[in-house]
Amino acid sequence: MPRFFIDYVPEEQTTIVGDDARHISRSLRMKPGERLVLCDSIGTDYNCEITRISDEGVVVRVLNFCKTVAEPTVKVTIYQGLPKADKMDGIVQKSVETGAVRVVPVLSGRCVSRPDEKSAAKKVARWQKIAEEAAKQSGRGVIPQVSPLMPFRAAVEEAAQNGSILLFYEGGGSSIAQLVNRESGNLAVFIGPEGGFEKSEVDFVLQNGGQIGTLGPRILRTETAPIAALAAIMLASGNM
Repeated sequence: MPRFFIDYVPEEQTTIVGDDARHISRSLRMKPGERLVLCDSIGTDYNCEITRISDEGVVVRVLNFCKTVAEPTVKVTIYQGLPKADKMDGIVQKSVETGAVRVVPVLSGRCVSRPDEKSAAKKVARWQKIAEEAAKQSGRGVIPQVSPLMPFRAAVEEAAQNGSILLFYEGGGSSIAQLVNRESGNLAVFIGPEGGFEKSEVDFVLQNGGQIGTLGPRILRTETAPIAALAAIMLASGNM
């Protein structure tokens, strides 16, 4: 069923307005009697039936509600070394589909792309829109946040306060099976840009209580690594 995010708890009868209403009536060409899902963005789905469509909006009746089944028990934030070109678009999209709850673009030592503040803000706004569309498509119960561009050391210090840090390094480390299990809670996953991480950055993660992981003997592209890591984490934590 079509899925739409709302930022409120719907009443028994609720009117959908704005872009979503136009999408329902004009793009999807839905009719009274058809059903859709409203999600309150905090993990609850409301199964609804359309009762009326007008210029003022789409009126729906809430039939029932339930917890969104698509949200994983492990909460993974992807701290992604900022890649070149438009690779971040795909990273955000696939990270949301695979289960990340947040994506943070990180400016590390070997990042080639270094946008100014205005350009970075525009990019983040676009990535947030991509995250919302990916959340709708994949049946997520929340819209993962795409945070503003953050310097590497600040990102590590933030992550250290909010859970376990896993940095995936081409120089080797522990396997995901050793680092993640069904009891895992909040995980901060650090992925390097095209040139990988500098040794000093790896050392800084260790100094802040982080662990170093490996994604196997193959060197993955920066846009492949976060998706491989997320898929393996979801499997190891019982979410796949």
